[in-house]
Amino acid sequence: MTPDRWARVKEVLGAALEKAPHERPRFLDETCASDPSLRREVESLLAQPEESGLKSPVEAGPMPEFSAGQMLGRYRVETKLGQGGMGAVYKAHDSVLRRPVALKVLPPGQLSDPEGRERLTREARAASALNHPNIITVHDISSENGVDFIAMELVEGQPLSDLIPAGGMPVAQALHYAMQVARGLVKAHRAGIVHRDLKPGNIMVTSDGLVKLLDFGLARRARMTAASGTTGSLTAEGVISGTPSYMSPEQAQGKPVDARSDIFSFGSVLYEMVSGQRAFRGETQASTLAAVISREPAALGAEIPRDLKQVIARCLRKDPERRFQHMDDVKIALEELKEESDLGKLARDASSSPRTSWRKLALVEQGCWRCSRRRVSFGAA
Repeated sequence: MTPDRWARVKEVLGAALEKAPHERPRFLDETCASDPSLRREVESLLAQPEESGLKSPVEAGPMPEFSAGQMLGRYRVETKLGQGGMGAVYKAHDSVLRRPVALKVLPPGQLSDPEGRERLTREARAASALNHPNIITVHDISSENGVDFIAMELVEGQPLSDLIPAGGMPVAQALHYAMQVARGLVKAHRAGIVHRDLKPGNIMVTSDGLVKLLDFGLARRARMTAASGTTGSLTAEGVISGTPSYMSPEQAQGKPVDARSDIFSFGSVLYEMVSGQRAFRGETQASTLAAVISREPAALGAEIPRDLKQVIARCLRKDPERRFQHMDDVKIALEELKEESDLGKLARDASSSPRTSWRKLALVEQGCWRCSRRRVSFGAA
């Protein structure tokens, strides 16, 4: 499937999701009258289980398997660490630089066209420049005998998805992890890079509590507006993948996305960290995407501090214009809440919520909270 074709499938899928289930057959009759294969592709996505992940179909053979001792370029494979929709990950040894690495072997057909290969190479290079303690380092992207792979920093730890208990994490622990995720995203967004697939499975936590964000090498680079230096919107190009539960509404509809899409995904992750439940989930991809687009998550319990609920709710606004506009603001809000939590002042209800914390969140609601690398200022917009 070509990028243009996939963009068209996503466009029709997004429009279908905005219709009530009983209205979709008629909509597809009218929209796909001259293109029956388009209808079949959209209907297949509507029927796919949510857990399968949303990605464009590609002509691909089975994933190649590597055993201990095999060489992939200059890397000697040691053991397989796992496999997902975006490829298999192996622990390997760099025979040139003599260091352990993680190799992500991409599915066959993932880079079947020269344009896609060049785009991924360019994006991986951009991601490799993100030198930050909360972002995994991309060392290399290469191909050997038709196998495409990315060499990354090897991080010993567990994915956040394995650490979230059924009832959710203690608030202090969730804030500790969430602040690190936010700091990594701030760094990426300042470099014009939007992750687009932020989820607990892409967040690694080491044994000493250090958080590392994965898969920035598969992210997309946003355009920078020359006049203002701000990040512009990012069109969906090439292969699109992700887990519907953590997509933003605009991403779920195939619309252009920017850094605010990551903010929504971050809100979904933080919601799950404190509740133990996904903010948006359905039996199929269609029902999950419909929930992301049009439904609100279940109310968080009374044990979650009100101010933290406010931050999560602000991240999860359906309209990007009504969310936090910058990850810097989210990071600072969390840091304030963490300080209050450490001091035992983080209230669980509105009646005893600290005046200073509430005022800061109110200023965020008004779009008045601005931050820079040097200071935070409170003032009129």
